[in-house]
Amino acid sequence: MKSKSIEFLKENIRTIPNFPKEGILFRDVTTLMRNPDAFNLSLQLLAQELLGAQVDYIAGIESRGFIFGAPLAQMLGVGFIPIRKKGKLPCDVHQVEYTLEYGTDLLEIDKSIEAKGKKIVLIDDLLATGGTVMAAAKLVRLCGGEVHKALFVVDLPELGAAEKLNAENIAYNALISYEGH
Repeated sequence: MKSKSIEFLKENIRTIPNFPKEGILFRDVTTLMRNPDAFNLSLQLLAQELLGAQVDYIAGIESRGFIFGAPLAQMLGVGFIPIRKKGKLPCDVHQVEYTLEYGTDLLEIDKSIEAKGKKIVLIDDLLATGGTVMAAAKLVRLCGGEVHKALFVVDLPELGAAEKLNAENIAYNALISYEGH
């Protein structure tokens, strides 16, 4: 049954060749989000990854992590923490610079978040090189939180994020893996 579910999700993810640059196969989850059955199924499968876990917050990484993270937090009855790109939060922030496939960027989290001893699940749509999720994990730790797990809809394992997550003892799971990048 689960393999049929995963195939259904894959059928609803569009692949765009040569975006954002030549040689890249961009896995576009916006087509999955447009299909209410596929989107709902993805949320149910992500929630199943946390069955029996005692988590306090879901932290969504801007921007697609918000789309999956906020409804997942609501389903689980826990709080939602947005991890934002630079300059989007109107308060004092912790800030971490990270490397993307195509350059560098900054992520921020509200400094007033009281997360000491809290178990937090990170969520984003796609795991590639791991730079974004590693920066998000640092931000959670700056707030005193513990990264319980990281969840993704799509994983591109050939880009090497697994080694980075394993080195930081961050458990993770993705619903779908694609070979290549």
